[in-house]
Amino acid sequence: MFNSLSDRLTATFKNLRGKGRLSEADVDGTIREIRRALLDADVALPVVRAFTGRIRERALSEEVSGALNPGQQVVKVVNDELVGILGGETRRLNYAKRPPTVIMLAGLQGAGKTTLAGKLAYWLKSEGHRPMLVAADLQRPNAVNQLEIVGERAGAFVYAPEPGNGVGNPVQVATDSLEVAKAKLHDVVIVDTAGRLGIDEELMQQAADIRSAVNPDEVLFVIDAMIGQDAVKTAEAFLEGVDFTGVVLSKLDGDSRGGAALSVAEVTGKPIMFASTGESMKEFEQFHPDRMADRILDMGDIMTLIEQAEKNFDEKETAKLQKKVEAGEDFDLNDFLTQMSGLKKMGSMKKMLGMMPGMSQYKDQLENFDEREVDRVEAIVRSMTPAERTNPKILNGSRRARIAKGAGTTVTAVNQLMERFTQAQKMMRGMTRGGGMPGGGGMPGMGGMPGMGGMPGGGANRKKKAVGKKKGRKGGQSGNPAKRAQQAQALEDKKAGKTKDPVGSAFGGVDLDGDEEFDMKNLPKGFGGMFPGGK
Repeated sequence: MFNSLSDRLTATFKNLRGKGRLSEADVDGTIREIRRALLDADVALPVVRAFTGRIRERALSEEVSGALNPGQQVVKVVNDELVGILGGETRRLNYAKRPPTVIMLAGLQGAGKTTLAGKLAYWLKSEGHRPMLVAADLQRPNAVNQLEIVGERAGAFVYAPEPGNGVGNPVQVATDSLEVAKAKLHDVVIVDTAGRLGIDEELMQQAADIRSAVNPDEVLFVIDAMIGQDAVKTAEAFLEGVDFTGVVLSKLDGDSRGGAALSVAEVTGKPIMFASTGESMKEFEQFHPDRMADRILDMGDIMTLIEQAEKNFDEKETAKLQKKVEAGEDFDLNDFLTQMSGLKKMGSMKKMLGMMPGMSQYKDQLENFDEREVDRVEAIVRSMTPAERTNPKILNGSRRARIAKGAGTTVTAVNQLMERFTQAQKMMRGMTRGGGMPGGGGMPGMGGMPGMGGMPGGGANRKKKAVGKKKGRKGGQSGNPAKRAQQAQALEDKKAGKTKDPVGSAFGGVDLDGDEEFDMKNLPKGFGGMFPGGK
């Protein structure tokens, strides 16, 4: 969704790196590029003006001019303002003191309201609640039937006393649902109302009547994140007609420019509470403004990765693996398979890798990555005997040929997997000397998968490093003449007491320039819960 905006902002900040002082012209040039990036992302003009105005004021203040690294301080200012424009602090659901909690959904037709109702029910179930869906959209053809299908997928009870298709009283259905919820001991009621084909006064009044009848604890306005500046007019109309308490962004995984997400919270003053990020029931998450700002600025979203790992990795298996590593035992293919299973449960590998800092420069490799590669790796391991998984050293040529045939692949693919597995083993052994406990032991080899060689940890980086050694370069010098000159300048600056940010994310925190192999130890603190070697 924010790829284009992220690329533009990251490129803009690169021009500020290494500057000991920022002139007013530097600040104006940066503000101008930020303004263009936001307008290209279809952010509402009033929002752009207010946003860039605040950044300019802070960038010209002593907050930046007195900083040791003004360039980084400007990035921090932009990050702070992005968090503010996205709503500030994370807003969580307000639950009723006496159940059931009533959540009413409102929005335009086609915004994905009914599907989102199922996703919200699925998420609430994972949080320990017993949600009930209410079919109060009796206008749209087959809306009731669709909600019943979505509810079945989510594993939630659906209250649908009327057939819909223009038949029934939605206000009465919503009112009756509260007594049904109490009788069936459902602690959350999600009311799916009729969508509108624009600002329809009659249907808007119907939504207002439903709100008056059930007195919901939350009214969530569901908006399509792909509609751009129209989001502002639509949000203002619903705010006046229904007075919603929070916003839910649907289709956040789309390829549009994302202006809605950066406009609606600022204009309405209502927080974005949830985001739908895919078609699966699991692809729904609580919206964290600070994490989204980090993603936009290509600084990654490590906390979300860790939370997903905690949800999807078996605690007993992880504890078992930790004891095994601490005892000095080798990480074997059974452990590898367990970790691979956990990774699959976390969802799309592209999305996970995209949450790592500085990954915008690997956008093409991410797009070309085949998600089925994880299944192929799992097929190879499952084609081995228990003895082979426990002791991979016995895998001779004939065994590898048999495994390749059983997995429907080539011996070369088996050999590549074993090479990556050996690297993973070495990383796990290194953990006994003070590394962090992984949530995903299979991850170290993922970068070396076909189509991912140019990414951190991938095979292409290792080859580059090896070539440099063969040619006799000293001190890890690059094979690129321009890069060598940059390294020499950096060395001189260091001797002179100056410092330069490493090439990488907007904050320059991780070296991802493609010349040196990615070092997990450079990842932010707390990332050890996901990858071996992380802190």
